[in-house]
Amino acid sequence: MTASAQRPAPVATPPPAVQRSRLYEQVMQWLAVHMSSAGMGPGDRLPPERQLAASLGVSRASLRQAMAALEVQGVVEVRHGDGTYLRVPPQRRDSIDQLLARPRKLPEILEARAALEVELARLAAIRRTQEDLTAIDEALEQMRAEVESGGSGADGDALFHSAVSAAAHNSVMRELMAYLAQPIEETRAASLSAED
Repeated sequence: MTASAQRPAPVATPPPAVQRSRLYEQVMQWLAVHMSSAGMGPGDRLPPERQLAASLGVSRASLRQAMAALEVQGVVEVRHGDGTYLRVPPQRRDSIDQLLARPRKLPEILEARAALEVELARLAAIRRTQEDLTAIDEALEQMRAEVESGGSGADGDALFHSAVSAAAHNSVMRELMAYLAQPIEETRAASLSAED
């Protein structure tokens, strides 16, 4: 671990008051700019959540949603009880634009996810085997254990949805879900990071 990884990076001066429209992606953008302008490298620790939220003038829940999306995209690693560490610095402008592209498509992603998951659940109810039910139960148990240990339950949640998709026994729909896996994972991470 480098010396810079042992102490939090200083908090850059935030932009003028963050506007409330698309707050989630604005927080992501500021964090990406902060990491780049602060010269942070892989393994560096970000300032504590409370400090970042106060500097931005946003709620900790909004900050968590932005962090969850950055974590899913591989930019940061959240170590519960230890802090948030940079994995890959988003240094270029086009990288920041790419980080923001998916949140703008959130309504369409949610519509596609709802349509696919409802039909997958219907088919799974009809076609599931005992092996499928066991996989679903194991995923729910993993999610419960993750939540009880202070995590978000995201890994268990992803396993649950994967198990339901498998239980539907429709290869084309599974391929469609695999195609949407990354943006769906971002919506899942954002929703599981919210306090309610």
